[in-house]
Amino acid sequence: MTVCATEMTTTAPLTITTDGAYAARLAGEGEARYPERWTLGGPEPYAVPLPLAQPEEADSEVLPLADGRVLIHRRVADRHAFALLYPSGTYTGPRAAGAGAGPRTGERRLGGIEAEEGLRVRLLPPSPDGSAAYALAVGDGETTVWQVAGHGYDGPRRAAVLPGRCSGGVWLDRAGRLLSLDREQDGRVKAVAVDLTRGGVVTPLLQISEDSDDRLLMAAPDSGLLLIRSDAPGEPRLGWGVLGSARPVRFPECLRLEDAHPFAVQPGQILMPETCGVALRVGGTGLALW
Repeated sequence: MTVCATEMTTTAPLTITTDGAYAARLAGEGEARYPERWTLGGPEPYAVPLPLAQPEEADSEVLPLADGRVLIHRRVADRHAFALLYPSGTYTGPRAAGAGAGPRTGERRLGGIEAEEGLRVRLLPPSPDGSAAYALAVGDGETTVWQVAGHGYDGPRRAAVLPGRCSGGVWLDRAGRLLSLDREQDGRVKAVAVDLTRGGVVTPLLQISEDSDDRLLMAAPDSGLLLIRSDAPGEPRLGWGVLGSARPVRFPECLRLEDAHPFAVQPGQILMPETCGVALRVGGTGLALW
């Protein structure tokens, strides 16, 4: 999950682990940016800056892991490079401007992916198990899911290769096995499920109508609730369905809101999708509860 930070020096987004224990963001401004880890599991949240000798570029991405380390994705020359950052001892050397005093930053480099022409690489949301991290590399006609950290791997490895251009990225289970992607192919966008433990086997997930664009926005593994955006009703609408159910997707009139985006689902509702509460961001500053 990614939320906007409040009562901080900037409004840079925080990316939060699935268990809610840690978060990370790229803090600072201008040419003085540095990773920052937040501990959320204690009685009071607190931040630990993780700067290195050189400031980070504004397009660098950070992702927290369940053990407190922070994965960083940087564009370095002709590569997309990945590394793990963590507090390590007392820091006395140069540091990025604005980072303030704090512990020294340890760095474990994990290798990288060649930056081919036209290739776009971004981190996927935190894995539900919290121990692995994945990136999505989108080329002209092919998309690769890379595992860039965790499960004993010291460098990026291909977890799945899909024909077509993919976007999105929603986890469908608690084990970090099933990933949903919105795949654009033959002029249509359809959400598919990718099994990362079976070499990237792809199965259809949403097929509301043959000619509709069907995207998955959120999934609640406990209840099976799926939140969907589709133009099957004649215009892009928010709807909901149930994972593994044969029942049709429903498009409630109360969700017919302009510029509405779900960002949180009530957890712990085991097999009870109809009773889940859903929080939505509406416009730039509005919030709604469905």
